[in-house]
Amino acid sequence: MQPGEEIENLVAELEDLITNAKSSFGGGGTKKVVDAEEVYQIIDDIRAVFPEEFATARRILKEQDEILARAEQQGDSIVADAQQQAMILAGDQEVVRLAQKQADDIRDAAQQYERDTRYNAEEYAEDVLAHLEDNLKSIVGQVTRCRQTLSENAQNRTNQSW
Repeated sequence: MQPGEEIENLVAELEDLITNAKSSFGGGGTKKVVDAEEVYQIIDDIRAVFPEEFATARRILKEQDEILARAEQQGDSIVADAQQQAMILAGDQEVVRLAQKQADDIRDAAQQYERDTRYNAEEYAEDVLAHLEDNLKSIVGQVTRCRQTLSENAQNRTNQSW
């Protein structure tokens, strides 16, 4: 499942419950009678899924850090190998100059690789977190609307009994 998909499914289930609920007597079709226990169960299920979404976001950030660490380690290893090769060839001035240039090129390539990897990892994390934030905002709005509907239904029942 995509991040937030389970929460979206639970919210859809909540909407279906309200949509398919019977209209209350005298409510003109806008007031619905729902089983509060079912609504509370779905809300509990949504709350249970939230930690999974946060864990997913944390896992993505951890993966980003691991990718960056591997890229930096690989870059350091490449630089160290290039420097070692340069020292072995230190006997001839021209060879030393070429080795230094190669080491510089490798270092530049490693640094560029690190920058590209960091940028891609941060962009991916940003996209996932933005999607998660949008889903959470949507869910909070839907839960608020459901609670408001329940409150209105309860108030209508109270008003009808007078």
